Amino acid sequence: MVGGNGLIIAIDGPAGSGKSTTARLLAERLGYLYIDTGAMYRAATLKVLRENVDPGDLAEVAKVVRSCEIRLISDEGGMRVLLDGEDVSDEIRTPEVTLHASAVSEVPHVREVLVDAQRAIGERGGVVLEGRDIGTVVFPDADLKIYLEADLQTRAERRLVELWVMGREITVEEVASDVHRRDAHDLSREHSPLQKAADAVVVDTSNLTIEEQVDRVEALARERIKKP
Repeated sequence: MVGGNGLIIAIDGPAGSGKSTTARLLAERLGYLYIDTGAMYRAATLKVLRENVDPGDLAEVAKVVRSCEIRLISDEGGMRVLLDGEDVSDEIRTPEVTLHASAVSEVPHVREVLVDAQRAIGERGGVVLEGRDIGTVVFPDADLKIYLEADLQTRAERRLVELWVMGREITVEEVASDVHRRDAHDLSREHSPLQKAADAVVVDTSNLTIEEQVDRVEALARERIKKP
């Protein structure tokens, strides 16, 4: 194993494939730390917006992110995100942050800073990390790599439910178009594009409930834990 306190588990996949929920529930079942890498990029984006910096100004964005502290902590309520000591777990999910997160996350220096932070958190093991480049960039030697996928319609319907809960009025066609756009962007971006690691186990979640997909990934994890 890479880590001394348990497995390093990487879960990657496109938007709406079930990464976040699966990773969080898997971590709970295994007693591992759940690391939502996307939340770290959202926190960096929030800092950039608070400083009134143009997300397209690479030098200024890098300067702002280099000067802030982003931490993830676990408590009974789940994972909390701290930005310079302030709990911003809810604020990083606002539409404005979502709109600019991709631009900020593509800044090379931002990725360098946050990838280093992610490695520092997870290097001792006993962690479940989810994102789009965990098994290829952050921890290419992870003990278990999972790549979740699902068809576009299923992912759009899942996202639609999330938006309705947030009070947003939008059609499934609009959501599907947005998910398709994000797919194209994630696959073609210059730095750390969405890729499936050669040794990743692919799990298609299109026709699985959350319970079923977590069960499947947990079985894979426990199989690896048993190996010497």
